[in-house]
Formats: sequence, structure tokens, C-alpha cells
Amino acid sequence: MSGNIQHLQDNLPNNTAFFITSDINRFYFTGFPSSAGALFVTQNHAYLLVDFRYGESAEKQVKACKVVVFQRLSESIRVICTEEKINEVFVEYSYMTLAQAKRYRKEFQNFGVKVSKKDILDNLIYDLRIVKSADELEKIRQAQKITEEAYLEVLNYVRVGVTERQIALELEYLMRKKGADGVSFDLITISGKNTSLPHGVPSDNVIREGEFFLSDIGAVYQGYHSDMTRTVAVHHATDEMYKIYNIVQEAQQRALDEVKAGVTAGLIDSTARSIIGNAGYGEYFGHSTGHGVGLDIHEQPTVYKTNDTILKRGMVITVEPGIYLPDKFGVRIEDMVAVTEDGCHNFADIEKSLVII
Repeated sequence: MSGNIQHLQDNLPNNTAFFITSDINRFYFTGFPSSAGALFVTQNHAYLLVDFRYGESAEKQVKACKVVVFQRLSESIRVICTEEKINEVFVEYSYMTLAQAKRYRKEFQNFGVKVSKKDILDNLIYDLRIVKSADELEKIRQAQKITEEAYLEVLNYVRVGVTERQIALELEYLMRKKGADGVSFDLITISGKNTSLPHGVPSDNVIREGEFFLSDIGAVYQGYHSDMTRTVAVHHATDEMYKIYNIVQEAQQRALDEVKAGVTAGLIDSTARSIIGNAGYGEYFGHSTGHGVGLDIHEQPTVYKTNDTILKRGMVITVEPGIYLPDKFGVRIEDMVAVTEDGCHNFADIEKSLVII
């Protein structure tokens, strides 16, 4: 974390500072979670500014920068700017509303500091966060491990007559019991016709024999997310169900085979999309093949055919093609992988052939 702050400092022009207000990026640079506060980085120092609620904990935990407990944030910032002769600050426009930007410009202007309109800070944070460190990869691995253990256990609970909502509740309980901070998103545990909805919401719909059951799930471990989707059949599957499942499985595997440092994110999507399109189901695959994962469940890069971002070692992406037949059923298979020089490391270790439960 201190290395990341140093990287920011190395990119600061004279008499300027970076002002970081988003919860997620404060946590990224300091390792300290809080719902309010700011990180203020100058060429020579870094300050984590928190209010009384977080002061004692921050002073004990934060090592990468000086902790300042403020009564009024703008006044503490004014003191720092005066001491360090700051005349311009860069802010996170990607994490700020227009109203917030306007307010900060006014507050800084009150003590003679300009808020730059340049997105230097956004670009620096983007470049840092898109490639994961060994420590970040380990936390993502742990999040996936919790997800898989909970999923395998909850499959014993999936039976005819149980509702989608009951399964989601049981799954979240198991994740937390196994060490998760929480869930990565509202868990998707859907069945039957609901599986044709890519982001279906668990309902009181009951599990029925001869239908698909789809789980799009993930856990959070020390701030880092996992993301995995599996589709299984209850008791038995029709020929059409097998056919669609096999097409999606082939599309996903072919896309995974393309993942490595040096290729574009768009190639991964195009590979999966061509398999599904050539099988005659292109119109039923309407979302991107994947996305980055880390402190946010959806990060860069977006894995879509028009994205020419070059994959680098340490990036973490999902590969999740699907086919969704309206009012019938849908199939999605999703793995989360870390890009390596000559391929990828798949965090998922769960069977992908069609499982009948």
C-alpha cells in the first residue's frame, strides 16, 4: 500500500496534491475501511483524514500515512495546503458527482487552492487497480474458496419444493459462517423460466424437477470479491437443455483458452460470441463475456468485443458467456481468472460438465 502511495507521489507536479474521497480508493491505498474521510497526498507526505468515529482505530491500524482526526475536514485540508504550499489539487472525478465537484471547487477556492479539471488522479488509480498484487490475488483466491465451499454445501439444500429465496438466504449464511465479510452482490439463485433472465432476482418460485437451477454468486474477503456462475439440472434434463448447456460450455472453454497477457479483452468476448453465434443462438447472448473483479465486483477491463485493452499479467477477469431463451430457460457458466504470461490461473475449481442434482 505504501508503494502505491509512493507511486502517486512520484507523479505529482510541484506544489500540487491528490485528494481521494471515495471509500473504495481510501481503502485501496490505506487498508483502512471507513464510510467517511479523505486521503490527501502531497509530494512529501500522505494524510488519512478521518472523524472522531474512526480516529482511534485508524491511528492503531494505518501505517502507510499520517492519521489526522478532524473536526472540520476543509479546515484540516486548509492547514495542510498552507504548510506544504499547495496551490492545486487533483480529485477523483470518476467517483464524484457534479454536485460534489462543485462543492470541493468552492471550498478549496476559499483558501486559494485550485481544483484541476484534469483526470490525472483517475488515470493513475485506474492503472494501479487494474493489475492485482500477489496479496490482492490471495484475497481473491480466499473469497473464491469461501464461495465454492458454500456452493457445494448448499447444493444439498436444493431440492424440489424449496424456494429460490430460501436458497439465497442459506447460501449467504454459509458464506458468512465460512469467513466472508459479506456477499459480492445480491445473490442470484434462480430456476426454471427465471433462468432466462441474466440478472434474475430470487423469488418464492419453487424448485421443480426437470428444470435448470442457476447460481451467480460471490463472497467478499477482506474487501475483495469473487464471482462465479454454475447451472445445474434438477433430477434430469431434456435434450434441448443438454444442447444449450454444451454450446455455452464450449464457448466458455474456447474463450478461456485465449486468455493470456498480450491479447485484447475484445478477443476473449469475440471468441465466445462466435461459438454461440455459429450455433445459431447469437441473438440470445446479449451481455459482455466478462469484466474485471477486485475491490469492486465490476471493474476494468470490460470483456467485450469492442474493448482493445491489452490484458496484462495480474489482471483478474471473469469469463461468463450465456444463452437465454425467453420464457424457457437460460444457461450461464462463469469462472474468474488471473491473467498470466502464457495463459491464466482459474480461481474456480468446480465441475463444469452438466451436473444433475
